[in-house]
Amino acid sequence: MPSSTATDRNDARDLSQTRDRRLEGTSDEALLAQYRESGDRVLFDHLMERYQREIYSYLRRYIGSTEMAEDAFQGTFLQLHLKCHQFDTTRRFRPWLYAIATNQAIDVQRRNKRHRMVSLDLTPGDSDQRNSSWAEKLVGGGIDPLAAASKQENGAWMQRSIRTLGEPMQQVIQLVYYQGLKYREAADVLGIPVGTVKSRLHAAVQRLGMMWEESHNAPEV
Repeated sequence: MPSSTATDRNDARDLSQTRDRRLEGTSDEALLAQYRESGDRVLFDHLMERYQREIYSYLRRYIGSTEMAEDAFQGTFLQLHLKCHQFDTTRRFRPWLYAIATNQAIDVQRRNKRHRMVSLDLTPGDSDQRNSSWAEKLVGGGIDPLAAASKQENGAWMQRSIRTLGEPMQQVIQLVYYQGLKYREAADVLGIPVGTVKSRLHAAVQRLGMMWEESHNAPEV
């Protein structure tokens, strides 16, 4: 017959598992609302678990430094805790979290006096899938010389060329293409109109297309 202590532990484990299953079906917005009302750290930890890998990956590519990305990551979730009462529950949580992360990345770069360009290194095995959807993501279809360059050179040319773009274009490429945010979400993150997001993406494709033509169609000497 199990001891009372063992029974208590089993009961506690069962309750924890039941709560975890319930939280899995709770929206981000509801979790944050519950957390700011109750201060229950379990709710905050659950939110963090949902987004920690995604946000760290974003910060690592945005900043280009592991150490600085870790600082920005910690700052992001600290600010999430401190600013949870400022969240507008009529809006979506994910763009708001990305806005906090982006501001933290900028702050970390300023503190370290290092304004580095975005690193867009592709994960091995992901390049084919991402490159094939590049034109669709940015301009909604049509022939994209960037996609051809990416396939032929495993994205090396693309990565080098994107780093030459201005920060505004790099930001929208990072959010929409690599992080998969919708135009409206990216606009919320950056605090700009949706039309500006689209125009910057379109400008980026045009600029990269011109660079491709110039670098690959130059007459041989």
